[in-house]
Amino acid sequence: MSPDPPNPIHRRVDAVAAPRSGPLPIDWLLLLAVLGLVACSIVAVGEATANDVDGDPRYYVYRQGAYALIGLVLMALLTRMDYTRLRELKYGFYAGMIGLIVLVIAVGSTTRGSRRAFSFPFFSFQPSELGKLLLILALSAFVVDRVRRLGDRATTVRVMVIALVPALLVMLQPDLGTGLVYVTIGLATLFVVGTGWRHFAVMAAIAAAIAAFALTVAPAAGVQLLQPYQVDRLTAFLNPSGNPAKEGYQQSQSKIAIGAGQKTGRGEGRATQTQLNFLPEHHTDFIFSVVGERYGFMGAALVLSLYALLIWRSLRILTLAKNLYGALLAGGIVAMLMFQIFVNIGMTVGIMPITGVPLPLMSYGGSSTLVTFLALGILQSIYVQARIASASKGRVFSY
Repeated sequence: MSPDPPNPIHRRVDAVAAPRSGPLPIDWLLLLAVLGLVACSIVAVGEATANDVDGDPRYYVYRQGAYALIGLVLMALLTRMDYTRLRELKYGFYAGMIGLIVLVIAVGSTTRGSRRAFSFPFFSFQPSELGKLLLILALSAFVVDRVRRLGDRATTVRVMVIALVPALLVMLQPDLGTGLVYVTIGLATLFVVGTGWRHFAVMAAIAAAIAAFALTVAPAAGVQLLQPYQVDRLTAFLNPSGNPAKEGYQQSQSKIAIGAGQKTGRGEGRATQTQLNFLPEHHTDFIFSVVGERYGFMGAALVLSLYALLIWRSLRILTLAKNLYGALLAGGIVAMLMFQIFVNIGMTVGIMPITGVPLPLMSYGGSSTLVTFLALGILQSIYVQARIASASKGRVFSY
């Protein structure tokens, strides 16, 4: 009697469990989203800056392309590394983050009244951007060390203190938007470990009290906790028609640009808001407005679809992580990306105040681009390690 044919499910398990000698099993959909956004960024930056540098219309395009190429190499290197080794460096990561932020406040270059970066001949390094990723790495390791006391009030307090210290230092630069990213990372870490809703309710009440004090009580007492331009931006957001020629100028021009794009965009040579420099910071903070004016609803929908794919795959990786440290890293990274995407696009369409938060992989800038690629490399490492762990146990891996 001939033996029964092998079960196809068994064949799939054996195939997954077999050792791999070829390329690492990376998340190709995540990589597709990244490459798509990089391509959109280069095109949009080229459209926005064609007339910004006399005699060199591709000045910003070449640099953004170089940042993306270096970022892809860094992402590939991190993909091949076991991310769990990073847990041992938590104290170094945290100390390095604090040291860099303090150093830039002390001796960093001053631009528009803020000290946020170190200026080099061909590159401007912003430590607060790298600090986002360093905080995720350190905070995740600190939480894992308290795995038996995750529900304690003391754990919640420690997590938020660890996040608030660099956040407050960054706000002193001043950089309110990036400081809020640090706070978001701390909250996301608590959410991933299952912190009770009462803890979040208490923190929300404290945050509301602090906001009320900073915006009303302190100014009435003659103490300015926020910079004048930050107050102007918040005022313009709450009352956009109050002074559209001054405080509300940036947001008004952004909404005009996006609205003028209509379905398919104004086309080459007709994107006047961008090309005539009515739209401020068109290659950094308001790059999404450039896409909206030049390529209309179709271009904006493409960018948003790529971000949706990026976030979906990132959340998927969070659920597949082989251990708590990997889940916390993925949770912090996806929270960082989601917050920046929502705030940046929200401020261009008028539903969020202007805070200077860059749009990941789209806004021009070396620090933001490279740090985002480093974070994505860690996500890919988490995915690869999950695949390897699943294969070693002979389990079917769900894509």
